[in-house]
Amino acid sequence: MEDIDQKSRTEIEAAAFRGLVAHLQKRTDAQNIDIMNLAGFCRNCLSKWMRAEAETRGIEMSYDDAREAVYGMPYDDWKNKHQVGASDEQKQKFEETKPLHADISGHN
Repeated sequence: MEDIDQKSRTEIEAAAFRGLVAHLQKRTDAQNIDIMNLAGFCRNCLSKWMRAEAETRGIEMSYDDAREAVYGMPYDDWKNKHQVGASDEQKQKFEETKPLHADISGHN
């Protein structure tokens, strides 16, 4: 990647991000807590990173707007349609893996 100019690199990275978001929008069966427990980030983390980057650029973006961009619909709608209550085992794993969760500026 070091031989690629910055503009092209940014465009490639942006396309990869859009691909990830599109994939997560299709995979509504992949629950945030499971993604968090396995990978240390989830859709909400992506939303927080998006909002944080907008803020560093002086662009106003609410957390709700960022979540809608990532979820493909208002968060409450997605939650009502797709989110399943977390089991005690999932909650325990979440607590155990907390030290490995994403570090998001202004949110930890």
